[in-house]
Amino acid sequence: MLSRVISAAVQGIDSYLIDVEVDISAGLPTFSTVGLPDAAVKESKDRVVAAVRNSGFNFPAKRVTVNLAPADIKKEGACFDLPIAVGILAAMEKEPKITNVEKLKEFCFIGELALNGVVRPIKGALPIALGLKKHGITKMIVPAFNADEASVVDGIEVFPASTLQEVVKFINGEIEIMPHRHSPEGVCSDTGGTDVDFSEVKGQHFAKRALEVAAAGGHNVIMVGPPGSGKSMLSKRLPTILPPLSFDEALETTKIHSVVGLLPPGKSLVTQRPFRAPHHTISNIALIGGGSYPKPGEVSLAHNGVLFLDEMTEFHSDVLDVLRQPLEDHVVTISRARHSLSFPAYFMLVGASNACKCGNYGHAEKKCLCNPFQIKKYQARISGPLLDRIDIHLEIPSLKVSELINDSAVPGESSANIRERVIEARKKQKDRFAGTKIHCNAQMSSRHLKKYCCLNPENKDLMRAAIGKFGFSGRAYDRILKVSRTIADLEGSPEIKKTHIAEAINYRHMDRDG
Repeated sequence: MLSRVISAAVQGIDSYLIDVEVDISAGLPTFSTVGLPDAAVKESKDRVVAAVRNSGFNFPAKRVTVNLAPADIKKEGACFDLPIAVGILAAMEKEPKITNVEKLKEFCFIGELALNGVVRPIKGALPIALGLKKHGITKMIVPAFNADEASVVDGIEVFPASTLQEVVKFINGEIEIMPHRHSPEGVCSDTGGTDVDFSEVKGQHFAKRALEVAAAGGHNVIMVGPPGSGKSMLSKRLPTILPPLSFDEALETTKIHSVVGLLPPGKSLVTQRPFRAPHHTISNIALIGGGSYPKPGEVSLAHNGVLFLDEMTEFHSDVLDVLRQPLEDHVVTISRARHSLSFPAYFMLVGASNACKCGNYGHAEKKCLCNPFQIKKYQARISGPLLDRIDIHLEIPSLKVSELINDSAVPGESSANIRERVIEARKKQKDRFAGTKIHCNAQMSSRHLKKYCCLNPENKDLMRAAIGKFGFSGRAYDRILKVSRTIADLEGSPEIKKTHIAEAINYRHMDRDG
């Protein structure tokens, strides 16, 4: 007896349909799974046998063959447990436990089974639901834990299942399971109730202004200064002034976190911009993505958010240099012998570093113990090509003791006020780039620079003088134009003025030759 059940799996961050074919024939009792299953799929036979028996059903004492088609794609994970069990119960020749076989064709089944028949959650429910919509399948049975996540997709009826027995009764029409309804409207405006705020940062007005510009245009930032000057404190407050995620951005971000299994419990969508802060001992693969079965790395987990590299000069140079391509193309492509996968990687890079090994170079009160050669060698750990791709370079001075202990000082501007200006500037950019795939000034290409960053003769003279004095590269020139455009947007100016260019040049501290 043969049965067929529709399931799905995730490859990269996209899903594809899997036909679970079950054949039960005469012969010695065996259970074999074919179709390039990985270890987790092969082990499903033990989970399925126990789940079927502990759900009150008899497992056939015959030869059971399960085929996962297409057979040339590697299958991984435990999401095939439920469709395999359903297929077996439908293929039983004598007293089949699923009598309404025609109804099976309407649904996609995904879920891991516990030994007692409970349906456990799986990774990637959201990308699977999005994939089903493309293939015209409108109904899916998922673990109850994943119901919120899957029901975010419009046009898909999601039926939450708690046990294998419940699924069988539902297919046979013995019980009714109502489609799960979950409206994601309004969740993207969630600010997260964060407990950090820019008003808590004492002094550093120049750095706060620069981070406001960075947030308004989506620009990359590096901060260099002595320990305790506030670099990490400023960086961790950057997400509080970024604009809220749009629904499409939230979907794309959630897909990545769902595949990796990082979606917070009870959350159907990632509603806040990600903030990823990997340790400086991270490997190339962990940062960029990859592995035998390629998975997203930190650059993709930070998609639509912030990737913070604290103690940036302590990262291995080869690890830092793999960031060059994602910073330029906003996508990571990982190629293997059988296939090639692409992961989105548009993020704001924020780096923080000391200026020397001892950390006191540039400190107002402490003496630096490093000689000029050591200082230059330490700073050279961040390569010139990588610095070229960072729009804003900041020198963060140490705070004076009087600034630190002055409790009567007026608190700085709050994140909420800064965020309002950032959102207003982003609206201008959204209107400017309407109909394109560009969302902010940092993503502009050469064609857009010519159109939106035109300079009058006076501004060209200023740029010419700056390039002659500081030795800016061609890429640095483009970055200065992009930052100038953002500063103009913050001030509501349709044209780039001389003061905007001067401020942008002042943000290129680390790559000056003069």
